Order: sequence, then structure tokens, then C-alpha cells
Amino acid sequence: MSQRVTTPGEYTAGIEGPAVDASGNLYAVNFRQSGNIGKVAPGASQSQLFTSLPTGSIGNGIRFDRDGRMYIADFKKHNVFVIERGDTTPRVYFHSDLFNQPNDLAIAADGTLYASDPRFSAGSGQIWRITRDADGKGRGEVMSSTRPRMGVTNGIDLSPDGATLYVSESDSRQVWAYRLDGSRLLDPRQVRRFADFEVDGLRTDTSGRIFLARPSAGSIAIFAADGSLEREVPLLGKEPTNLTFGGPDGRTVFVTQKDGRFIEAFRTDRPGREPCLQVPAMC
Repeated sequence: MSQRVTTPGEYTAGIEGPAVDASGNLYAVNFRQSGNIGKVAPGASQSQLFTSLPTGSIGNGIRFDRDGRMYIADFKKHNVFVIERGDTTPRVYFHSDLFNQPNDLAIAADGTLYASDPRFSAGSGQIWRITRDADGKGRGEVMSSTRPRMGVTNGIDLSPDGATLYVSESDSRQVWAYRLDGSRLLDPRQVRRFADFEVDGLRTDTSGRIFLARPSAGSIAIFAADGSLEREVPLLGKEPTNLTFGGPDGRTVFVTQKDGRFIEAFRTDRPGREPCLQVPAMC
């Protein structure tokens, strides 16, 4: 059963990008106003202001690497920001005018970022691969695919072994899997298509299951890598936008809710992939 974590109305309707650091702090974008990032300490029921992005920037997806760096996708100004561990000041990690509007992020064990980049007006999208240069700045490129055309790329995450990238497409209500080969997306495979309601953010757990937010359905769908549906978790809010794993054992699923503008959470039986990257002893 899902339970509310934060006070309703703390965030704007753009609440998104939940992520948990190695110390168990939970973060989400658009706290009180666009451009702010909120922070919820372990066990707390209210968010506090963590930082604000530069004027005009609005965050969406957030991810942490193994060294504690926070990465934020800025869909308004075509950036990916980084905040170093122990700091609160965002700096531009990667910028490109070729971005449509970077949406969500996935991170590999070696720190490579994958960014979904939808173009809602055209019903299409692309995926970026961003690696760290020796100078600490990001170097990005649009990934090629053997698939002729992608839909509106949205939620994104990796399989536990880092070999497969999963991407949800809002317009088609589909989740696709790609085999990774450097900057190439190979062997495209439709994992699952839903008959109704749009799809949004997704995360994977250590067993390879996919957890997918389904706005309007008011649920998180949990299904295997072969697309077989295990169950749908009903939520308190009816417009879940994204999710992440956290908690002392990595088995708490935190969900951002546009409906009510709060964060809620439920428990699951296996830890998420990302908490185990940050705290290997957890798993």
C-alpha cells in the first residue's frame, strides 16, 4: 500500500525527477517554484530547499553517480547540470543547442549518462549518450539506432548488467529495449505496449524488472524484461510522473505526483538498480 511522504502542494505541477543519494536523502525538482530542487531527509515529512538552478532553467530528471555527483536535466535551456558531492552549486556539465528538451536521465556504473530527448510537437524523440572528459566536462552525442524513427522518448533506465537501455514513449504507450554498443542502439525490441493511458518515468530493480509510471491510470506498472506484467500498484495520487528507489535497503519506491503535488512511496521485495550502484554493500 502506498503512503504519502511529503505535504501536498509543496511542489509545482512540474514535480519530477526523484532521486536518492547514498545517504538516503530524496530530491525532486520544482519545489515551490520552477527551477528549485527540494530535498527530503530520511524520515522527514517536509521538503527543504536544496538549491536553485540558474534563472530560466527548469529541471526534470535527476541522477547520482558513484562519486556522489548529482546530474540534472534542464529541459528549458538545453543543459545537463552537475553538482559536486557536498556542494549545492550547479554548473553546466553538458550543453547542446541540438537538444530538443532533455527530459530524463539514466546512469551507468562508469558514470556514462543517457538522456531522453523528446520532441513532443513532432511526436518523435532521440537518445543522447554523455561521457566525462578528462577536464570533468561532459561530451555528448545523439545515439544512432537501427530503428527508423522513435516516438516521444521519455522514461529511461538500464538493465542491471548495463547492457540494455529501456525507453518509454509517451505517445505510443510503448516501452522499448535496445542493446548498447558505444553510441549505437542495436536490436530494438518492443517490450510492452499498453492499451490505454500514457506512460512516463521508469526505473529497474536488481532482478531486471521494470517499474513504469502511468499517469491517468494512477499506478506503477511492474513487468519483466520480456514484457509480462507482474502487477500494477495503485497510488494515492492519480498522475504519477516518475519514480526512484531508496530507503535503507533500497526497496522503497518513491513516486512524484502531479495530482496533489507531493511524493508518495510503497515497498517492494527487491532493491532498485541504482541504490546498489551507490551503496554496493546494500545488495
